[in-house]
Amino acid sequence: MGTTIFERARPAASVIDEALARTRQAPFWLDDVAPQTSRPRLTADLDCDLAIVGGGYLGLWTAVLAKLQDPGARVVLLEARTIGWAASGRNGGFCEASLTHGEENGRRRWPREIDRLTELGLENLDEIERAVAELGLDCDFERTGAIDLAVEKHQVDWLRAEPTNDDTVFLDAAALHAEVDSPTYLAGVWHKRTNALVHPGKLATELARVATGLGVEIFEHTPVTGLDTQGLSPAQGTRLRTEAGVVRARKTALATNVFPSLLARNRLATVPVYDYVLMSEPLSAEQLAAINWQNRQGLSDLANQFHYYRLSADNRILFGGYDAIYHFGARVRGGYENRPESFRRLASHFFTTFPQLAGLRFSHRWAGAIDTSTRFCAFFGTARAGRISYAAGFTGLGVGATHFAAKVILDQLAGRQTERTQLEMVRGRALPFPPEPLASMGIQTTRWSLDRADHNEGRRNLILKTLDALGLGFDS
Repeated sequence: MGTTIFERARPAASVIDEALARTRQAPFWLDDVAPQTSRPRLTADLDCDLAIVGGGYLGLWTAVLAKLQDPGARVVLLEARTIGWAASGRNGGFCEASLTHGEENGRRRWPREIDRLTELGLENLDEIERAVAELGLDCDFERTGAIDLAVEKHQVDWLRAEPTNDDTVFLDAAALHAEVDSPTYLAGVWHKRTNALVHPGKLATELARVATGLGVEIFEHTPVTGLDTQGLSPAQGTRLRTEAGVVRARKTALATNVFPSLLARNRLATVPVYDYVLMSEPLSAEQLAAINWQNRQGLSDLANQFHYYRLSADNRILFGGYDAIYHFGARVRGGYENRPESFRRLASHFFTTFPQLAGLRFSHRWAGAIDTSTRFCAFFGTARAGRISYAAGFTGLGVGATHFAAKVILDQLAGRQTERTQLEMVRGRALPFPPEPLASMGIQTTRWSLDRADHNEGRRNLILKTLDALGLGFDS
């Protein structure tokens, strides 16, 4: 087995210790939004046209688009905690065009549709950009594009094999160093139109502001404890139970992301994978000049255990990824968010990437659970004679793909046959993960195999090749 650049060029332990010495355990994005007006809990029964469960991006986009389509509808959103507190306030802020977790994954699964899916993904990102302007969403939206980075020699060949055009540009080492300067960089491909950057916390709070302005009723600290249709006709809809009241909704949208589904059929469709992130203090002008990051692109390397990083509006560096941790039983727990070994590993890899920034400190560290599906991208469906629609399993691409998914959900609930609802990607089901202990055994074996591939010039072993052939996998 070989070594990776992050093992060959480790920084001194003292550099890591100093950088992490006064780091706050909290998502920077949620610390960086203005204090929010307290939203009410549900305290009584009510009837509505559309009930949405979940106050992340999917629920918020569904609420906003529903009211734009039908201003007279009564739309109620039920959030178990607070708006955007989970994945929507903890991600890296990469708003990607891909609906399929990359062209390769989409082509392998939906070869007849991949060209149109690519177009729809770009159209979706364009629509988000227009919505930011038209709705006045103050969310630090930047259409900077993103660079795929080769940091090992075999990855350069992967990049050279990619087709290029005016919006997809191959960068050799010299050209890449002129964009961002790291001694680890060997080559890159700059995708100029397929990625934007946003402030995740601001996007969530701004969508909530717009939704409320349109008349959506948002209830926080209102977990839905049960869902049933007993004694109700399809026209009468669904009954959603909370601790203090029952919501009777003609239509229901489930946007619960990584949390256990209210539908038994989806209980094994996703697993929570914990992803870890560091945020630096703002860089000085001299520090920015040292790394020459002028065009503010999003960055990620090509390993199976990859890093993603970007600049914030105030020139902090967010650095995340690599570790993707699954806990036995598919549990989502706050205690899993503080994992010192992951934060130390990220800090080490950060200073391997940018040794010229030694002395920079991290202000925040955090983690979040990603709703990982076996097909690496969202799945969709309806239940109870079409009165319920859902989407989940975004596998780290929910910042952009939730806007598309919200449109699918609203089409399905309205009974509209549209291009979106007729896609094979939308009509197909994600294969479930096995129950425990098989899930944990399979995921840990897959993680081990992915790590071996990263240490063996990307060569995939028999386990990974078999999973590829079966259309199964594990990703974050």
